[in-house]
Amino acid sequence: MNTLATDRPTSIAWTIVAASFGFAVVQLDVTIVNVALPRLSVELTASVPGLQWVVDAYSLVFAVLLLSAGVMGDRLGARRAYLIGLAGFALASAACGAAQTAAELIAARAVQGIGAALLVPPSLALINHACAHDAKLRAKAIGFWTAAAGISIAAGPIVGGLLLGWLGWRSIFFVNLPLCALGMAITLRVAETPRKPQQHLDLRGQLLAITALTCLTAAVIEIGPLGVTHPLVLTSLALAVVSALLFVRVESRVAQPMLPLRFFRLPNFSPAVMFGISVNLTYYGLIFIISLYLQHVCRYTATQAGLAFLPLTATFAVANLISGWMAGHYGSRLPMLLGAMIGASGFALLTRLDAHSSYLAMLAPFLLIPSGMGLGVPAMTTAILASVEKTFSGTASAVLNAARQAGGAIGVAAFGALVTGGDGRIVPGMHRAAWLSSALLAMAAVVVWFGIRRQAARPNDPIGSETHL
Repeated sequence: MNTLATDRPTSIAWTIVAASFGFAVVQLDVTIVNVALPRLSVELTASVPGLQWVVDAYSLVFAVLLLSAGVMGDRLGARRAYLIGLAGFALASAACGAAQTAAELIAARAVQGIGAALLVPPSLALINHACAHDAKLRAKAIGFWTAAAGISIAAGPIVGGLLLGWLGWRSIFFVNLPLCALGMAITLRVAETPRKPQQHLDLRGQLLAITALTCLTAAVIEIGPLGVTHPLVLTSLALAVVSALLFVRVESRVAQPMLPLRFFRLPNFSPAVMFGISVNLTYYGLIFIISLYLQHVCRYTATQAGLAFLPLTATFAVANLISGWMAGHYGSRLPMLLGAMIGASGFALLTRLDAHSSYLAMLAPFLLIPSGMGLGVPAMTTAILASVEKTFSGTASAVLNAARQAGGAIGVAAFGALVTGGDGRIVPGMHRAAWLSSALLAMAAVVVWFGIRRQAARPNDPIGSETHL
């Protein structure tokens, strides 16, 4: 008994570190490429829509495969699926670094998204399994998990800018190789979770999800250069709508759906998912534009542009940890509500920037936006995991993160369309995107106010009980 008592905290600590490390690597590649976009446009002769696909090929595949990845994690065991994801991510990163054309890079980024999808649901399943005995500990662990990812998201442009200045754009992908190797070494110290071999992949649902999201993203990206009435845009939109309707029909009838629609009838689940979509859509879409703004409009070098994002890193980390504490003591509602309002105010301040703005003028929104996101995301994740039984934690986290990544992909596509057509459109496009982001987060705050329960988490509540919140 003494040995178990001594080893358990150590085991939980390794689990949290391993899960957070992999999620950080995944999120690093969401933003690290943004600062390299101007360099890629020159060296690989890529247009703005091409640059959007470099970002979205990763996010799209990541999003549409997350649901199946959750099932795979449940079937294989979270640790085994996690190790496979790290290995696949490393191989795809090597292919990205070796790409000779924009098309090759886009294809390799898509494969990279497959590895990323296998990392996120198992990482949360590992945490949920290790902390299942204590809801407060789980909230704090998720705070560390999201803090690692938040730091990684914010550090992406900084690391990317430094690597671009020292070693060139290929280094932003090659850096993943030693990171993945270290992640695998840490994960080998983590215990495996119970397997659910009875779980089966929903292939029809997966195909329809891929078709719906890819067609929607393609339509939004091509609206800028082609116009909303172009046959390609209209056809893509029609296919997206039809595929989405068929997807819902299939998921409501199949025995083991990739997206259990019953989740959306659980308290807190739907509002948390809507909150996640709003946060990712606004943040990833604006970061895409801000990277172009800093280098094309303000004439920052890649290194300077990367360093300009430095305030985001510390703010993310502090806000994530505060959110974990707040969710553990007061429930998810308060940090989500505060996060949405703070983020909305930060986006609104971006509308004051122009071609001659100083970095001091950028500082306030660069601090407020990650503060809001950092407060809201851990609490949102806690709300999701507390809504379902422990055995479905992998699938539930996959639903949440699939929705978030889909939101991020649509954000890049939609906001990127606002700046297509030359450098002269970047500032007005950024202003329109900032106002839209502020409005979406204000709406998210309303959803949280009316949709998320106010109860605080209690350490002895049974897992799967909605009274956690």
